[in-house]
Amino acid sequence: MGITSTVVEQKEFSRRFRGFDVEEVELFLWEVAREVEYLNSTIESIKEENHRLNLENQGYKAREGAMQRAIIHSEAVMAEMKKNAQKAAESIIAEAEVEAEKILNKAHHRLSQLHSDISELKRQRMQIEIQISSVIETHSRLLEMSKAENRAAEENDSTLLFLKQA
Repeated sequence: MGITSTVVEQKEFSRRFRGFDVEEVELFLWEVAREVEYLNSTIESIKEENHRLNLENQGYKAREGAMQRAIIHSEAVMAEMKKNAQKAAESIIAEAEVEAEKILNKAHHRLSQLHSDISELKRQRMQIEIQISSVIETHSRLLEMSKAENRAAEENDSTLLFLKQA
C-alpha cells in the first residue's frame, strides 16, 4: 500500500525525552502530505494523459493501417488501369494497322487500275491515230484522184473547146 497524504497527516510518533520538536515534525509532515498529495494528483493526471495519448495513438495507428490498405488498394487499381490502358492502346494500334493495310491495298488496287486505264488509253490513242492516218491517206488519194479527174476533164473541155472553135 502506498503512502497517501492522509497517512502522512495522521501519522503519530511516540514521544521521548529530548525527541523532536512536535510542531516542527507536524509542520514537516503537513508539507510532506501536501507534496505527496500534489505528486499523487500529478501521477493521476499523467496516467490520464497517458491513457488519452494511448487511445489517440491507437486511433492514429488504425488510421495509418487504413491509409496503408488504401494505398495498397490504390496501387492495385492503378496497376489494373495501366494494364487496361496498355491493352486498349495495343488494340487501337492493331486496328490502326489493319485500317492502314486496307488503305494501302486500296491504293495499290487503284494504282493498278490507273496503270490499266493508262495502257488502255494509249492503245485507244494508237488506234485513233491509225484510223485518223488511214482517213487522211484515204482523203489524200481521193483528193489526188479528184485532181486527176479534174485535169482530165479540163483537157477534155479544152479539146472540146478547140474542136468547137475549129
